[in-house]
Amino acid sequence: MADTARMSETYRVEIPKSVRSAQNWKPGMTFALVPKGAGVLLVPVPDREELFGSMARADPSGYRDRPAVA
Repeated sequence: MADTARMSETYRVEIPKSVRSAQNWKPGMTFALVPKGAGVLLVPVPDREELFGSMARADPSGYRDRPAVA
């Protein structure tokens, strides 16, 4: 059975320890909440330092001049 959580009267939801441990989530992390149908996707937002160097091999040519998608 999946872990569950209940929203308090102050709209707080506690994430179960098994989920936090499995995802390696730590106190103070920032999350984006993305609506998905009848639910919400919880996605950790990386710190700027974590992103440094992650796009070293990206080819930026042609990105600005792409035709608009209709």
